[in-house]
Amino acid sequence: MNDWDYTNGAKELYTKATFPGRLIMLGCGSIGQGIIPMLLRHTDITPGRMKVVTADETGRSIANQYGIEFVIDPLTSENYSSVLKKHLSKSDFLLNLSVDVSSGHLIVVCQEIGALYLDTSAEQWSGLLSDPSVPIAERTNYVRTTGRIHDLKNKYPNGVTAVANHGANPGLVTHFIKEALLHVARDTGDSIHIPKKKKDWASLMQALKVRVIQMAERDTQVSSALKEPGEFVNTWSIDGFISEATQPAELGWGTHEKEVATGGHVHTFGNEAALYLDRPGALTQVRSWTPREGSHHGFLITHDECMTTAEYYTLVENDHVVFRPTVMYAYHPCDDTVLSLREYAGNNWKTPRKKRILMDDIERGGDELGVLLMGHKKRAYWFGSDLSIAQVRELSPNQNATTMQVTAGALAGVIWALENPRRGICEPEDLDFKRALEVAMPYLGTVHGKYTNWTPLRARKDKDLLFPEDIDSDDPWQFKNFRVM
Repeated sequence: MNDWDYTNGAKELYTKATFPGRLIMLGCGSIGQGIIPMLLRHTDITPGRMKVVTADETGRSIANQYGIEFVIDPLTSENYSSVLKKHLSKSDFLLNLSVDVSSGHLIVVCQEIGALYLDTSAEQWSGLLSDPSVPIAERTNYVRTTGRIHDLKNKYPNGVTAVANHGANPGLVTHFIKEALLHVARDTGDSIHIPKKKKDWASLMQALKVRVIQMAERDTQVSSALKEPGEFVNTWSIDGFISEATQPAELGWGTHEKEVATGGHVHTFGNEAALYLDRPGALTQVRSWTPREGSHHGFLITHDECMTTAEYYTLVENDHVVFRPTVMYAYHPCDDTVLSLREYAGNNWKTPRKKRILMDDIERGGDELGVLLMGHKKRAYWFGSDLSIAQVRELSPNQNATTMQVTAGALAGVIWALENPRRGICEPEDLDFKRALEVAMPYLGTVHGKYTNWTPLRARKDKDLLFPEDIDSDDPWQFKNFRVM
């Protein structure tokens, strides 16, 4: 049942956002190379007002193709401030698409200079999150990223706009959730009104009885070149994926959960909205569902949107949390990436001898990226983007389905920041979700919603006859029913 279908083949957006200064792009990997033509198309930026500042030669050919200045000037924890101030001026825009560079430190410099800012993933300095000498709890996103962004929001309430975590996920999925909530409300007979405040959104989710949210993604892109032994293959940043996959598995922890997950720990400071496991996401799987793929297993990868979503939809009465959903990211990457990840783990996390991002060699497939809202009257509802490689190649060069979903989110965030330049530090929940979706939609392929009777208990029914496990048959939405291993 596809009651909501947002298929949009539009090639142009109704906008021409204006940059007040120059655009400085930090890093030029797969996302940077993909977003360049989109920025030139939908804003007034010109190649002469753009500069790429990066740590290596990656992306030079694309920058040269468009006539954009390309500078190798690596940022470190010791020199980041002086390097940024050498390239960045007041009213410029820093588009941070780098990895292993601390987003929080860059945001502070931008606030001091008066420069706009956006990143697609809040990062830390290289090695910090995978250092075994650092306690597991301190390697979680809840501690290292989410808390840092909240501190900066309080420190710079009226500063220039800095948008953290606005790609596909984190980023667009936040807006998918709000749109999906309105769909479920409409289809279950509730009156339709768009909430204006955080508390109103949380009250709507509570009233609809949404208990679990999954960012449910299945990448089916296939390359003509087979993966080689010792080679790590992916459809987006390999270093970025390895970093998050080797962090502790982490998720937002709902009030409906009856018991703490085995090997799990709920943080006892801050908003206490998250739980982490004593194992990396690369070794942890959960049951999931997307419309095209159906039932499958996804890796429980830590993502900032799991914590920020759980916190955003928390209701507190008399200093007591009365409602919060469980929120998790269930990611099934392309099949070659699954092989790469298993080989990487089996080789005791040894750095791969070769890395390859799939792009022009992709023969078929696409990326289903959406949000799965579960527990309401109609059981479960998936809403998101189903984007094929064929659709991508009609829309923009230098991209695959996965990178385009990220660049669409980044483009939406950049345009919103240009239109709202004095909003301080912002997370995806702070943006106008309708505006963000309006900007991103033409690049997302088939955007649609689908109801399903799927539950994690139905997904494991046949398997349980062979391998009985500890489950909660009275409540399908308990985390223990989703967990595979």
